[in-house]
Amino acid sequence: MISVNDVHKSYTAGKEIIRGVSFEVKDGMIFGLLGPNGAGKTTLMQMISTLLAPTSGSITIDGLNAKDNLLEIHRRIGYLTTEVRLDPMSTPDKLWDFFASLYDIPKKDAVKRKEDIFGKLGIMPFKNKRIQELSTGMKQKASIAISLIHNPQVIVFDEPTNGLDILTSKQVTDYLIELKNEGHSIILSTHIFSVAESLCDEIAILIDGKIAAQGDVKYLTELAEAKNFEEAFFNLYVKHHVE
Repeated sequence: MISVNDVHKSYTAGKEIIRGVSFEVKDGMIFGLLGPNGAGKTTLMQMISTLLAPTSGSITIDGLNAKDNLLEIHRRIGYLTTEVRLDPMSTPDKLWDFFASLYDIPKKDAVKRKEDIFGKLGIMPFKNKRIQELSTGMKQKASIAISLIHNPQVIVFDEPTNGLDILTSKQVTDYLIELKNEGHSIILSTHIFSVAESLCDEIAILIDGKIAAQGDVKYLTELAEAKNFEEAFFNLYVKHHVE
């Protein structure tokens, strides 16, 4: 479970990027952060994944805080960002074996898990191609596979379908639903309405570093007195955004 409690983040005095954000992501749940570019989604995801420390407030993973339990949290969390860059001269197969050794995963287990994830994401026919030779979608799927190599209970994905074609995006979202059904806690950020609407059990609308509204699609649509979820977002944005 992920617990975010009154988190603030400032890079410079007097300018907060994240302003008092709180929410929980339970096991077996996909929680979405939806907002425009610059809303603070990536900063928040980086704090949850321990890459950044909050200025104030607290974040716990399965009841553990990063200050005292950093290594244990890293064992329990899988983090993917669009900024991840795989070694262009390596292959998905070699990268998998390398990271499996870093996590001390027994070879037999690593081979079995590689066959499973590579198969589900359609990587197997391309596993021996260099990363630089792969399509954008295949690179993204290889990154997803490697980020989940240790079967983490908590999954933090920043824009997991960004830049993917329809078929590749479907493979990724289907796999996320499978992970949810296995009981993983999943938080993802996105600016794509269809992804948030189809995947997420609960969505937080992040505007100017604050949660403007939170709930499932039906609740948010009714709250904003809108005809559909997309209209609901824009209604909330107009209401809460400060120029």
